[in-house]
Amino acid sequence: MTEVLPDDADLTLSVSDRRELVEWTIACAERMLPLFLAERPDDTRPQKALDAARAFLRGELSIEAVREKAFACHAAAREADDPSALAAARVCGQAAAVAHMAGHARQVPRYTAKAFPGDRSRRDEELAWQRMNVPERFDHYVYDGD
Repeated sequence: MTEVLPDDADLTLSVSDRRELVEWTIACAERMLPLFLAERPDDTRPQKALDAARAFLRGELSIEAVREKAFACHAAAREADDPSALAAARVCGQAAAVAHMAGHARQVPRYTAKAFPGDRSRRDEELAWQRMNVPERFDHYVYDGD
C-alpha cells in the first residue's frame, strides 16, 4: 500500500494529518521553549499554547480554543526583547496553530533559524534535528511545499 502524500497546495489538510504534524511541531517547540523562558521565565503563554495543542491531540480542546492560545503565544513573542526568545515563542505559536491549519508547520523551521543569531552551529543542529524527525511523508510539505 502506497502512503498518500499531502497536497502541498492544501494549507489546511485533514484533521488526522494535522494531528500527526502537531505531534512533530510540539516536539520542535519544546526544544525551543527554554530560549523564551531564559528571558521571560514567568510568562506561561507559550507553554499554555503547547498544552492546548496536546489537548487538541487528545480530543479535549476545540480548534478555536487552541487558536486563542496560539494568538496569546504570538502576543508573548511581541513582548520579548531578545531575538532568540521572540523566535522561540513564534515557534510555539506556530506549533499550536497547526491544529487549525497545517501550513503553519512550514513556519517552525523558519522561526527556528531566527532563534540562533550568531550561532550558526547551534542553528544548524536544531534544524537538522527537526528535519530528521519530521514525519517522512510531510518532509516535502513542510520544507518545499510553498
